[in-house]
Amino acid sequence: MIWNEAKECMSRDELMHLQSKRLVKQVERVYHNVEFYRKKMQSAGVEPGDIKGVEDVYKLPYTTKDDLRDTYPFGLFATPMSEIVRVHASSGTTGKATVVGYTRRDIEIWQECVARALTMAGVGKGDIIQVAYGYGLFTGGLGAHYGAEYVGATVVPQSTGNTKKLITMMNDFGTTAIACTPSYLLHIAETLENEGLLGSIKLKSAICGAEPWTEAMRLQIEEKLQIKAHDIYGLSEVMGPGVACDCEFHQGLHVAEDHFLPEIIDPETLDPLDANQPGELVFTTLTKEGLPLLRYRTKDLTSISYDKCDCGRTSARISRFKGRSDDMLIIRGVNVFPSQIEAALLEMSGTTPHYMMIVDRVNNLDTLEVQVEVEERFFSDQIKELENLSKQIARTIQMAIGLAVKVKLVEPKTLERFEGKSKHVIDNRKLV
Repeated sequence: MIWNEAKECMSRDELMHLQSKRLVKQVERVYHNVEFYRKKMQSAGVEPGDIKGVEDVYKLPYTTKDDLRDTYPFGLFATPMSEIVRVHASSGTTGKATVVGYTRRDIEIWQECVARALTMAGVGKGDIIQVAYGYGLFTGGLGAHYGAEYVGATVVPQSTGNTKKLITMMNDFGTTAIACTPSYLLHIAETLENEGLLGSIKLKSAICGAEPWTEAMRLQIEEKLQIKAHDIYGLSEVMGPGVACDCEFHQGLHVAEDHFLPEIIDPETLDPLDANQPGELVFTTLTKEGLPLLRYRTKDLTSISYDKCDCGRTSARISRFKGRSDDMLIIRGVNVFPSQIEAALLEMSGTTPHYMMIVDRVNNLDTLEVQVEVEERFFSDQIKELENLSKQIARTIQMAIGLAVKVKLVEPKTLERFEGKSKHVIDNRKLV
């Protein structure tokens, strides 16, 4: 082991003592080094001395993505730029980019957190791993890259953009692990199948993240490729990939709690929720130097369990994400998440996880059409069977979301494939 894995197996009391010590130090540092937080805490009537441990975290103000945009580019940095060794940023497609800065120590902690995640996935020295996340300002590529080097694996910095080349190298290099989005991995599996290479690759594990995916999708990936697939979680503002990852038991994603203090809150009232209650995930960074964040609202919907995992780790586990509060669609008063559609489709035979939700507004009434790829056999002069499948899918989706939908079945490979984050929603209401 490169790091002291005892941190992942210490008792809850020991962990909370460590978290409290780091939280107190972080709040003091943020208050004196970040004007934004100093003013926000003063406005809330909170002084650093009021925070004596993790039990006082609720006294601190929340931070949102809008706060990062409002202080663009470096207003939330807690160190001078001379100590920032790397900058990452979001695409800024929905507004100003959110900019994240890292000190050298931040990079070292990030490497360690990703290394823990990879170890949970069985990746270590002797493995050859292709990193097929995007490199550059996006945190996925470099985050996975340096973590993989940290555990001693051989890294192939594949990035995205050339699937044909990726599978050629996967076969020729004897790749044993891959890091990419789950939707892209399914696309890779399809390509391997078309090329007749499924039986010749040496892949044994995948570390997938950057987008929500269902348990059914994980099982489908594992069956298609005969591998173990693991869910890795992170977000640029908090650090990047490696904030949490699931182990071989897949009973939730283990949070690196010695570096990130998780909470679950009600997204409407903002009140803290107890263990195992679903709500919005909030993080306070305990050790980050460049961009420390207090109670950052991730918008991700999940729950937290503090029970000891079968793997022996005692760290908190977040359940598989239901969706994001800001990805939620409201259609005729019904809350709908794309992950609900995906889960419904993967329960059925003859369908694939490739789908597109198209929302329109006709005569002031919202409509939802779900385009679904189905197996080729349904398009071989079996009109009646195709109609029956369409009705069956419509009923299954309606049971899942409580809303009647129009279903359009399309042939395999009709819908666009994405090498980065997949896109499943076209909301034309926003264009009116």
